[in-house]
Amino acid sequence: MDYVLLPRTGLKVSRIIQGCEQLGGTDWGEFRPGAVAAAVDRAWELGINGFDVADAYGLGQAETMLAQCLGDRRKEAVIITKFGVNWRRAGAARAATFMDSSPARVREALEGSLRRLRLDCIPLYLVHWPDPKTPVADTVGALLDCQRAGKIRHFGVSNYPPDWVRKACAAGPVAAVQGSFSLLERAARGGLLSACAELDLPFLAYGVLAQGLLTGKYDSSARFPASDRRSRLPQFQGEAWARTAGLLERVAAAARTHGRTIAQVAIRWALDQPGVACAIVGARTAAQAESNAMAAGWKLQPPLD
Repeated sequence: MDYVLLPRTGLKVSRIIQGCEQLGGTDWGEFRPGAVAAAVDRAWELGINGFDVADAYGLGQAETMLAQCLGDRRKEAVIITKFGVNWRRAGAARAATFMDSSPARVREALEGSLRRLRLDCIPLYLVHWPDPKTPVADTVGALLDCQRAGKIRHFGVSNYPPDWVRKACAAGPVAAVQGSFSLLERAARGGLLSACAELDLPFLAYGVLAQGLLTGKYDSSARFPASDRRSRLPQFQGEAWARTAGLLERVAAAARTHGRTIAQVAIRWALDQPGVACAIVGARTAAQAESNAMAAGWKLQPPLD
């Protein structure tokens, strides 16, 4: 496993971080807790020490389950969790979610995450999404208070556009930026990655497998149950397949050249991009965690673009 020291934090984290949204038990079809727990175990065995979760994943369930899966190892792990998506329950109906990064929510959400993760201090705490109703400086001010209280070591932002990242940095010591980035979604390369380079911030890329599309397991005949978000995502619909087919052929060719899987090439591509510190990749089984880990320790030659 490859590791990177995040600037100004002292956090040494695996360049492949285990994405833990699946532990929430929703939006990915059938949920098998035992298999997902085995994926966490296998990731740890292979040197993955970074685990990315959020309070909104399963409305807290993912954090609770991650703590259960890691046990005492959670105190050694670099756990990254996020807040900023609040929710209201309405009986048996799906909870209504909304952006909320107000200072009051910072404190409330942090206490909930600490309780569910069974930690006294969270290594890296991120604002999940921009909240247009709350000034960035107010959110950062509340995070600074929590940092001074010893409840978070470092904080950062996720899904912030470049101008919001700059506002956050002006208000306090932002430690990392997280954003969507893949062979299919390269917009960050033009703006967000440039801002990170300018501000000397590590970029944590999520979505590097495009919700499974860049694994090569699916084609235009793929169908997903209503409980799986991919039944609603545009890249899995009609015309999108035609636009993706050529790219997948090139990725498959690179996979054959390197003796790797299509997914490993897609992860490696993200890791090879200038400014990308880590790639966040989910795993629902131990085999998937093992496959993800095998994207470490080599480079694409020649580069794929």
